[in-house]
Amino acid sequence: MVTVNASECVACGACVDVCPQNAITCDDIAVIDAGKCVDCGACIDECPSSAISE
Repeated sequence: MVTVNASECVACGACVDVCPQNAITCDDIAVIDAGKCVDCGACIDECPSSAISE
């Protein structure tokens, strides 16, 4: 399961755009829906602030 480090997230939305499962929403910080996430790692690679990790 991937997680978001809230103190590092800048809410840019890059992870939302790249997620193939539409498992991420982003208002103040990125939030990952564990029920939809398939752990593909696309969001980890896309995050410019390295706020998402496994």
